[in-house]
Amino acid sequence: MLRKGMKIGKKIDEIIVGDRFQITEKIEDKDLLLYLGLTNDSNPLYVQHDYAVETPYKKPLVPIIMLNGIITSAISKHMPGPGSHIREQNLVYLEPVYHYETIEILMEVQHINKSENLVDIYVTAYKEKNTPVIEGILKVYPPY
Repeated sequence: MLRKGMKIGKKIDEIIVGDRFQITEKIEDKDLLLYLGLTNDSNPLYVQHDYAVETPYKKPLVPIIMLNGIITSAISKHMPGPGSHIREQNLVYLEPVYHYETIEILMEVQHINKSENLVDIYVTAYKEKNTPVIEGILKVYPPY
């Protein structure tokens, strides 16, 4: 919750094309259990090793909406930061992410539309061994 007097993120005039942010996240059991508990998602592909081994993936996957949540959280917390709002997102999930993998997410401002108070942020994410797992663009309203 935003406390009174808490600093908000960068406003449109403080953002420049090329601004970057990077975050690294390791997907742990506690994160998966929290997500699955909050969403009541019991897809066996996410939680059952005996089911997942029978699929082409061979082991349980991290739900893509959970990965999306890491990205949207980085927008809200860091770039542009508190007070920002995502208008649109177009993300492609290139490869599955498995339990206990570490992902590195890179975000870069590609376009600024000052008249609409809107920035385009290009996102790429990689898992171990530099395997790309996500790419796309988010259109974000920075804080007013």
